Amino acid sequence: MLAVIKRYAVIVSTVLLCLVPSGHTGKKAVKCPSSCSCSKESIICVGSSYVPRSTPGDVSSLSIVNGTFSEVREAMFAHMPSLQLLLLNSNALTTIKDDAFSGLPHLEYLFIENNKIETASKYSFRGLRDLTHLSLANNNIKALPRDLFSDLDSLIELDLRGNAFECDCRAKWLMTWLKNTNASVSDILCAGPEEMKGKRLNDMTSLHDECISTDFIPLQSVTTESLSVDTFSHKNDVYVTIAAPNIESCMVLQWDHIEMNFRSYDNITGQSIVGCKSVIIQNLVFMIVAQLFGGSHIYKFDEDQSKFTKFQDIEVSKISKPNDIETFQIGDEWFFIIADSSKAGLSTLYKWNGKGFYSYQSLHEWFRDTDAEFVNLDGKAHLILASRSQVPVIYQWNKGTQKFIQQGEIPNMEDVVAVKAFWIKEDLYLAMTRYIGDSKVLHWTAKHFSEVQALPSRGSMILQPFSFKDRYYLALGSDYTFSQVYLWNAEDKVFERFKEVYIQAPRSFTVVSTYRRDFIFASSFKGSTQIFEHIIIDLSL
Repeated sequence: MLAVIKRYAVIVSTVLLCLVPSGHTGKKAVKCPSSCSCSKESIICVGSSYVPRSTPGDVSSLSIVNGTFSEVREAMFAHMPSLQLLLLNSNALTTIKDDAFSGLPHLEYLFIENNKIETASKYSFRGLRDLTHLSLANNNIKALPRDLFSDLDSLIELDLRGNAFECDCRAKWLMTWLKNTNASVSDILCAGPEEMKGKRLNDMTSLHDECISTDFIPLQSVTTESLSVDTFSHKNDVYVTIAAPNIESCMVLQWDHIEMNFRSYDNITGQSIVGCKSVIIQNLVFMIVAQLFGGSHIYKFDEDQSKFTKFQDIEVSKISKPNDIETFQIGDEWFFIIADSSKAGLSTLYKWNGKGFYSYQSLHEWFRDTDAEFVNLDGKAHLILASRSQVPVIYQWNKGTQKFIQQGEIPNMEDVVAVKAFWIKEDLYLAMTRYIGDSKVLHWTAKHFSEVQALPSRGSMILQPFSFKDRYYLALGSDYTFSQVYLWNAEDKVFERFKEVYIQAPRSFTVVSTYRRDFIFASSFKGSTQIFEHIIIDLSL
């Protein structure tokens, strides 16, 4: 390529010294513009503000240098279909538009050097299948659009020297292309980011930045208020249950694989239903339905009727004001606990005996429990009960007595309305929700929980951890303003603000995953239940 460039540099230099103002050559075929030198097969223009329009029909070479036009527009040279060489050096070009060189099926050499080009449109070089030599050297290029060179089937040499490439996500596609192309490519030196400065993109196999981001986009809404959402899978189908006290219903939705949305499947009716929690035991699906009035009940999925039917009642005397349901397994035994938030509250543990659930142990009497969370601490089963009247207490499972025994508490955490355990890699954390003040993130270390981060709460009833594809989030609800979604920064080990979503009085954020798609259901105490899809965004596009 250097030989070609030098040869045409000599031509341009000769023109600058010997250009005849009249523009005449020995044999006049057409009138030549005053700033150009024309022959039968070539045109060389210096200082032109436009592309010559009146040219010999079989001109094969056009050179424009020191011109004043700033962009290469669509089909700008289509009136010269015989061009084999086009040189646009040392002009004022900043932009190359889509299809700028359409109508040039025979173009082999294209030089756009020493301009001010910062980028090019994605389809700038579309249709140049015979192009063998391309130079964009000595411009101001920081990034090029993905697959810019995809149409250049015949490319032999590419010169990108003298630019200011940012070797970040925008360069990922180019790095991959360099590994696969048969063309000879000049050194591409990185001008940034700081840690990449001076390195050759040609030598790289990966970039420091993962080049991936995510977002939550609205998918659909369920036009009813709700307090909680749960999900379960059964026989390759995904189901969602929504506790909707205003319509006295536990709504059951099913993912529709054809319509690609959630459709109504079943409806469990009751009185002021505040919670619907599923548990699957030996392929039998049970639904625990907690109610403020009329007692709470357990329903069982009837395979023949494809609906839930009542299976058993839960003792009314045990539960006065259910606030949360937590299901879990210890060894081979199945349990669930209902946190009771009444003044004379008695959170109660229930155990499966092979035929049904029976009350097994009463916990934390008189403390108005708002949430219960099962967690394994150092390989041992524990329950954490949150209460509006005291700090959260920790119960440990005693293998000898087969009961939970109060072990301790989490100090300095008064007025916690919800507690959620979650793991990031090998580390265990708790998300502690406070309605007013600061909600907290705690880390389990050395036999105790310690605070690692405080998040300002403005009427928050839920701080929900969840994760998708090794990206860890916290959703902090708010009754007064936008809810905040935080994303885990693995390097600094803190959650950083990621996105705002507006949900009226959110009460839960629940992950629902189907085949290759992930969703978040946001329940709302004063509006519709919102369904957001979690999507992956490739920043290198």
